[in-house]
Amino acid sequence: MILLSRNSADTGLRIFNSIDHFKLDITRAAFTSGMTPYGYIPAFGAHLFLSANADDVTNALASGYAAATILSGVHQSSVAVQLRIAFDGDAVLFSDQSERIYQQHGLAAFTENEKNAAKIPLTGGPFKGFLEALQCIQTQFEGDASPIRTALVTARSAPTHERVVRTLRKWGVRIDEALFLGGMSKQAFLKAFGADIFFDDQKRHCDEAAEHTSTAHVPNGVSNQGESDKY
Repeated sequence: MILLSRNSADTGLRIFNSIDHFKLDITRAAFTSGMTPYGYIPAFGAHLFLSANADDVTNALASGYAAATILSGVHQSSVAVQLRIAFDGDAVLFSDQSERIYQQHGLAAFTENEKNAAKIPLTGGPFKGFLEALQCIQTQFEGDASPIRTALVTARSAPTHERVVRTLRKWGVRIDEALFLGGMSKQAFLKAFGADIFFDDQKRHCDEAAEHTSTAHVPNGVSNQGESDKY
């Protein structure tokens, strides 16, 4: 974990004192004295940028990094020893190419397109690289011994699930659990999975999920075009 902050090095001293007080495993930081800090992502070799500053998140995404705006939600204590990370699919793990068809032409056209393109892999979204990085950690452990567990939580349903499964197979990427909800609310499923954090591109889903788990909005794709980001 790396701290990127708009604070100055002088005020950063208090931050490091707080890190020491709470015994957090953070030893690296960049203090930019008011300048946007996301430019240091590649220098630190980071795979994910989280911030409460929506502009920094948008700029980081535009530069090709996995980034999301952290929401102030409720985190439920979990007895699980694993870090459980849940992702939406379209516009997060995958591109928004299919989501565009759904929003422009409706559910029937979306379903028909996904059936016809079932064997054509989806292109990667902004969080593909982050999922691949998580898998690199997972492969160092055997079976359930991994400290990380991932889940895909998507509004897709059968038969549109096939393209997703085939895409992940083509990528050679592991996903521990895949939940195809057919438009059902994601709240109860995130709670059942025990998600420590959930990433979604749609604000409505983020607002609902934030009532139960730490949630981060990914301002990517057609669902975020033409809107001012309230986060």
